[in-house]
Amino acid sequence: MVGVTQDDPSLDDVAWDLGPLLDGGGEEQVDVQLADARARAEAFAARYAGKVAELDGPGLVDAVGELAAIYELIGKAGGYASLRFSTDTAEPARGAMLQKVREGSTSIHTALLFFGLEWAALDDETAERLLAADGLDQARHYLRMERRYRQHLLSEPEEKLLTEKSVTGAGAWGRLFSEQVSAITVDGQPLDVALSRLASADREVRRATAEAVTTALAPGLRTRAYIFNTLLHDKAVNDRLRGYPTWLSSRNLANEVSDESVQALITAVRGRYDIPQRWYRLKARILGLPKLADHDRSAAVTADADEHYGWVESRDLVLDSFGSFSPEMERVARRFFDENWIDAPVRPGKRGGAFASSAVPSVHPYVMLNFTSRRRDVLTLAHELGHGIHFALAEKQGILQQSTPLTVAETASVFGETIVFNRLLERAGDAESRLALLAESIEGAIATVFRQTAMNQFEEAVHGARRTEGELSVERFNEAWASTQLDLFGDAVELTDGYRTWWSYVPHFIGTPGYVYAYAYGQLLALSVYQRYVEEGASFVPRYLEMLGAGGSRLPEDLGRVVGIDLTDPGFWSAGLDLVEAQLRAAETAAREAGRIS
Repeated sequence: MVGVTQDDPSLDDVAWDLGPLLDGGGEEQVDVQLADARARAEAFAARYAGKVAELDGPGLVDAVGELAAIYELIGKAGGYASLRFSTDTAEPARGAMLQKVREGSTSIHTALLFFGLEWAALDDETAERLLAADGLDQARHYLRMERRYRQHLLSEPEEKLLTEKSVTGAGAWGRLFSEQVSAITVDGQPLDVALSRLASADREVRRATAEAVTTALAPGLRTRAYIFNTLLHDKAVNDRLRGYPTWLSSRNLANEVSDESVQALITAVRGRYDIPQRWYRLKARILGLPKLADHDRSAAVTADADEHYGWVESRDLVLDSFGSFSPEMERVARRFFDENWIDAPVRPGKRGGAFASSAVPSVHPYVMLNFTSRRRDVLTLAHELGHGIHFALAEKQGILQQSTPLTVAETASVFGETIVFNRLLERAGDAESRLALLAESIEGAIATVFRQTAMNQFEEAVHGARRTEGELSVERFNEAWASTQLDLFGDAVELTDGYRTWWSYVPHFIGTPGYVYAYAYGQLLALSVYQRYVEEGASFVPRYLEMLGAGGSRLPEDLGRVVGIDLTDPGFWSAGLDLVEAQLRAAETAAREAGRIS
């Protein structure tokens, strides 16, 4: 791989090896996998279509086993195409392969639709009798959860039509958005690199960077707004056809949580917006400013806040921190480095941000980063490796139950990040260093809990407006963004005019509507889980690993019970928010001890 934008030569070879997804073959193996999956799907349909109600326990076990094998083939082909595309979204051949795989896999899924529809149509007594069969450990929870969609399913011909059309519908618009945003450059650099400059200690650099970002967002703004408008309406149509009562209900169902519990979370977080506002007022005092502007929010509060961390140093720090918690956790994490499961450098055309992909259980997970050698990148590495460890430990659950609902998916990542953060805090030699670290942690919590909740409120506003007002103008999007951001910041932060368009590069609004609240859910859950570890010590570790190993084989509430957390307790959210506020108090103390405030 070439085109690395950093000066750290140790990053040059940190590129993932996607070969295992091709079963040892070349790229032509993608076509072989899809052809095999298609043939097996056709045979599956010939054997089971119209006959699911006639299955006995062993018959259901056989059917689900074959279904999982077909999904593995699709997953390998799709994983290869999507991961390859993510590292260079500007290369037409990669986009073409991704589209080919999406079209092929969609036709295969269409052929298999009957199974889920017939399974959901069974009466409860019959379904429960079948679910008691031996051999369903890798599918029992999956099958039970599939039945929750009964009242929202359409007829088989309608479901097939919607599935087929999704490739040229939401999927195509999402790909266009990704390509548009990945092509944005700021002063000749990728958007992610420019955004990292907002952490500069120099206010003029921050101001100029924010203006440059706004300028770079402008040319494609109307196109991105049109994409968003189209997908907002597409979701409204789907929700109406399926009878979902709110724009968020389908996401909540997929997350295995109730509308009421999600609303309780959002209400609890919005009720504590005083925490980020209090932090931003404190930060203004530390920086000697009368008030922060939006481009000041990520500013370094101390001279060492932009401390450089090389790739090798970051790797060793993360592995050592994980090992102090659990040798098993370190062993799994080390494989990501030793076996080329990570792609780390920033490159032109590479997708922004960072993510972990479960790929398929028969291979292994992958992690993508845009590593810029900042301390924040070290914590991002820990975060994504947390995801990767979660996927790896849950491989035994099989492809149907490896992944958790989004509400639990952030637990391992935030937990891993917290372990590394506390190691950094232990190494901090004075109040100034502690202040820098606490600032990063608080701002991470603000970004993950409070800002994501504000983003949820932005989505709430635009989904509602699109359904009642029709197509939304760019200015209407800007207004909704500014209003919900102002709710979060209060009078502690001044919003500049340019910031009003910054909604337009956020991928979650496009690809996963309603996703963002899961960050807040997962962060608060992870903080509570970490607090259990602090209280219980080494005896907690096996239960934590058990929770990760369970993957998505249990309800979120049941996974919480494994580590002593009651997700049904209304006070649960407040307890997590109290931990964030405790860090804020520690930062106030460190600022005084460092002589930064009186």
